[in-house]
Amino acid sequence: MSENKEAKKLYIQLYSIHGLIRGHNLELGRDADTGGQTKYVLELANTLSKDPRVEKIELVTRLIKDKTISGDYSRSFEKVNDKLDIVRIRCGGGKYIRKELLWNHLEEFVDKSIKHIKSLGRLPDIIHSHYADAGYVCSELTKFFGIPFIHTGHSLGRDKLRKLLNDGVPIEDIEKRYKITHRIEVEENVLYFADLIITSTRQEIKQQYGGYKNTNEELFKVIPPGVDLEKFYPFNNNQLIQEEAIKSKGIIAEKMIKFFVKVNKPLVLTLCRPDKRKNISGLITAYGEDKELQEKANLAIFAGIREDIQTMPDNEREVLTEILLLMDKYNLYGKMAIPKRHDTQHEVPELYRIAAETGGVFVNAALTEPFGLTLIEAAASGVPVVATDDGGPRDIIANCKNGLLVDVSDSKNIACSLNKILDDEQLWNEYSQNGIDNVKKYYTWDAHVKAYLDEIVHLVGKEKTKSDTFAQVGRKLLDTEKLIVSDIDHTLLGDDAALAEFVSLVNNLQRGVGFAVATGRTVQSAFDVLNENNVPIPDVVISSVGSEIYYNYKGELIYSNGWDAHISHLWKREKIYELLKQFDFLHYQEPDTQRKFKISYYTEENKNNLKKIKEVLIKNKLKVNIIFSHGQFLDILPYRASKGKAIRYLSYRWNIPHENILVAGDSGNDKEMLKGELLGVVVANYSSELDSLRGGKRIYFSKRTYAGGILDGLKYYEFLKDFKGDEN
Repeated sequence: MSENKEAKKLYIQLYSIHGLIRGHNLELGRDADTGGQTKYVLELANTLSKDPRVEKIELVTRLIKDKTISGDYSRSFEKVNDKLDIVRIRCGGGKYIRKELLWNHLEEFVDKSIKHIKSLGRLPDIIHSHYADAGYVCSELTKFFGIPFIHTGHSLGRDKLRKLLNDGVPIEDIEKRYKITHRIEVEENVLYFADLIITSTRQEIKQQYGGYKNTNEELFKVIPPGVDLEKFYPFNNNQLIQEEAIKSKGIIAEKMIKFFVKVNKPLVLTLCRPDKRKNISGLITAYGEDKELQEKANLAIFAGIREDIQTMPDNEREVLTEILLLMDKYNLYGKMAIPKRHDTQHEVPELYRIAAETGGVFVNAALTEPFGLTLIEAAASGVPVVATDDGGPRDIIANCKNGLLVDVSDSKNIACSLNKILDDEQLWNEYSQNGIDNVKKYYTWDAHVKAYLDEIVHLVGKEKTKSDTFAQVGRKLLDTEKLIVSDIDHTLLGDDAALAEFVSLVNNLQRGVGFAVATGRTVQSAFDVLNENNVPIPDVVISSVGSEIYYNYKGELIYSNGWDAHISHLWKREKIYELLKQFDFLHYQEPDTQRKFKISYYTEENKNNLKKIKEVLIKNKLKVNIIFSHGQFLDILPYRASKGKAIRYLSYRWNIPHENILVAGDSGNDKEMLKGELLGVVVANYSSELDSLRGGKRIYFSKRTYAGGILDGLKYYEFLKDFKGDEN
């Protein structure tokens, strides 16, 4: 695996996991997860792909296979242009679900991202996450590989929590719906592991990130997003008018005719998702309570895409219902338009130009606005704006000088500002031209990408300095083509001479071959006994009968959160423990042998007793894995856990084929890992529990005992033939 540090051109991965992303015709406003972030990430990716310093861009998102949405999102790979690909990774099943429900599935996304990276044979030069969910994934990737890591938050958990509490939402409801505590913890970790945080405004750094413990001003760089000037060009520039724009203008005109009695009045326009924070109701109230404003202008609200309001999520349904009720309350029929859908790629740019051509105004009345991308789109199109006096709009209006900031908490302020611009032709023209001119100075994607790549150049090639990253582990496992896995007791240990020979072999393994142990011992016990016997600490330790996985980082064993998340599904430790108290033939083992995902007992070998245990657990709908070994040990594990399953997880995560993994064991708790497509070695001193494996596919019963059996198995399978010239 080549890291290609000397490459002149950059390979960048952008991670944006939730929502619907494709390379054409974004469904902006379809739901709360498909909005400004989706557009930002795709436009960033597109512009980066045009820069000569960039070799390859991958936009990594979630693969969705759901009958309710387009099949475009079920394609695992989409080529957008010669240098830009969209890579979709499946996690949490195929159904399209909101981002708050993805938290429990992100370890799956991490695993499959690692598999994808290894399949390419090259590490990206930079990984860049968007929002907290992708931040979690990239934090894990940077810990494993030491890849420089950039993050853009788009919105933050602490800020959201504060606003929801101010709105009177009970903390219990916030936790239930938004998993807000977990999100904030993830964001703290992102701040710790990230090499650079990109924000759109300085206010974002001070007011939003300021509440986080791991905030460090040196970590941040303000790089405002841009606007696509080829799409969002001025309304009065006839040279740039495109055939598609003329077609879109006609479609929009047809829509407007259906709503408006007087079509030629100035158009007050807003474009946003149907979200309470967007304060659409405040704009309608401002318009509805001002009769003079109604006489001089029409109101058009493009609030996402909808089919049947009743089937939409609660937030969107409530907002859209309120819009329709306010329309009826103020009798705005013939004056107000609220179309059900629009083509975001072609119609949206034309909407701004139509508003400008009519002498209208664009409004962003959001209660809070981290940036305000629609404001720079409006500016580029030449339509003046009225915007919330919060966050990003303050910077945009200060730079572009194309409109007014207002306190939107009072709807009268919105109406007053609209009237001021609509009534003053000179002011309207000044704001219009200022927007057109100043967007080119401050808000283009080309300017953004130049600043972005300048920052990246300083990061590429830098080693991670955080003490709890273990990049050498990940990079070694990326290079691993073959893996030797052995049980410890009665397999690896038991014959000192054979062990010394095996240790010598391990110490001289060539690059591409890894060493792991899979044991019933706890991790500390395994660590201690290996040290006592002068066995080098393995690259991977599978401990507690496969219920835990650890990676070796400079002699320290690092717990695998990925395996933890994977096996936790349907595991109910306390309930199992209480149910099994009824059996007097079970004797609970010592506390130091009990683990989060393992309940251990002493018992005698008795098939009827095992049957009773299974019946009780099945009756109570508990899915578990029951392992009996050495004639006396009974372990209850999650149904996804065992030594064999742990090895297959490593195979999947690190893309090591089953036929390239040799496993050696001696007892019943090794049985599962010895079966199947792995190369099994049963040492001669095995227990009778393994007799049933004789004659099985890819299972070799050695005539040598203990570590000698492992050495014999390596020769039998010619396992190191391509890595060690003197194997035979």
